[in-house]
Amino acid sequence: MSAKSINARRTPQKKGGSNSRRGISRRDFLATTAAGGAGFWLASPLRAAEPASKNDELHVAIIGTGTQGRVLLENCVKIPGIRFVAVCDIWSYSQRRGSGFLKDYKHEVSAYEDYREMLDKEKALDAVIVATPDWMHAEHSIACLQAGKHVYCEKEMSNSLEQATQMVLAARQTGKLLQIGHQRRSNPRYIMFKEKILDEAKILGRITHINGQWNRSIASTGPLGFPKDYEIDAATLQKYGYENMDCFRNWRWYKKYGAGPIADLGSHQIDVFNWFLGTPPKSVMASGGTDYYKKAEWYDNVMAIYEFPSPQGLIRAFYQVLSTSSSRSYFEVFMGVDGTLQISEDARKCRLYAEGHLVKDEKQDHPWKPWVDKKYIVEFEDPAAEKPKETTSEMAALLEIYGPSPKPTQFLLTLTKDPPYHRPHLENFFDAVRGKAKLNCPPEVAYETAVTVLTVNDAVAATKRVDFKPEEFKV
Repeated sequence: MSAKSINARRTPQKKGGSNSRRGISRRDFLATTAAGGAGFWLASPLRAAEPASKNDELHVAIIGTGTQGRVLLENCVKIPGIRFVAVCDIWSYSQRRGSGFLKDYKHEVSAYEDYREMLDKEKALDAVIVATPDWMHAEHSIACLQAGKHVYCEKEMSNSLEQATQMVLAARQTGKLLQIGHQRRSNPRYIMFKEKILDEAKILGRITHINGQWNRSIASTGPLGFPKDYEIDAATLQKYGYENMDCFRNWRWYKKYGAGPIADLGSHQIDVFNWFLGTPPKSVMASGGTDYYKKAEWYDNVMAIYEFPSPQGLIRAFYQVLSTSSSRSYFEVFMGVDGTLQISEDARKCRLYAEGHLVKDEKQDHPWKPWVDKKYIVEFEDPAAEKPKETTSEMAALLEIYGPSPKPTQFLLTLTKDPPYHRPHLENFFDAVRGKAKLNCPPEVAYETAVTVLTVNDAVAATKRVDFKPEEFKV
């Protein structure tokens, strides 16, 4: 069954560094590699622009000042040359919090409930940030694009591929920029891994498997409440398409408003699969269910297996998202025959492992030394790692039968410091608005990810593998 045949039934919603093999400690690593990491950051086109002149100041509004909206605001106010003039949210509670936060940073803003009134009155806007629930991304983004504004829209692009298609077409027709918030595409560590480690050094060898996850505990995924004094009245909720406050606050769990945890969380990391491999998948099969949150409409856990084509052969990628355990949190792992890359927005989880078979002679330099010399990576000996246990005669006999696995060598990336997760992606957007950069995640790229991610829910429902056709990823 093809993804298109399933999606066709989806109705649109209206609403280091030495010759030694010994390695270094983490403390020494942080001290000796700061210069290498700083150099890459300063040379990157994603760095913050110099303070803008008055003529270079951008007038910006935001639609949706809930939790994610305020995260974006916190990042934007640290970017030179950005002036907020309006906030819009149907909930007065979020309106006040967003306006109050911006006032603390000397941004005088007007507050609106209806985005149409905002666009009608705020004629001088250069750009709008859309951070509303997924089901409204298309309506809000398209309206802003058609009003002549550039748009930064949070991911998932939409919970409907039909609406995502309309977003791509609107950006093309209006000639305005539309950046989708897959922020890892602007993260300097991810960029360095992609450009330096995978594309230039190719030190992993042939990539054969990928593993990724985002696990959250019930403390993070349970139902959201709200201050009773700020409950939205029933008429206002119905006006904007919500049945009640529970739907409004917990929209991610309802099929009308979102696409479940696989889109809310998995979208970020599955996007990295496509990006690093340079191709979308050829198929996906998945299993999931509402095994814990019985009242939820979307699956509270999903496990998916993708198949990606490559010139060297098939690559299988496993991804899981859990809502009942925070075990090992979130990361992505790319495994090749010569090495493994583990990467995450959490710098503490980033590692490179060289397979032991690369070292033929302990007296010679490690084969990855050229990349150590270039200050891309540094060999690292983890002081917390388990020391090898003394081998008993019984264990020695077993090892002789099965053959011991050569011990891998561990490396770290020399880029040790990151700005806050979202800021480089927002900087990239504003630099593109000024004509100083190209978008790192334009709508055509985000659409490929939307197809890749949303089809997982179809695969769970179909209980069979779903095959993609190349044309399904294009608009």
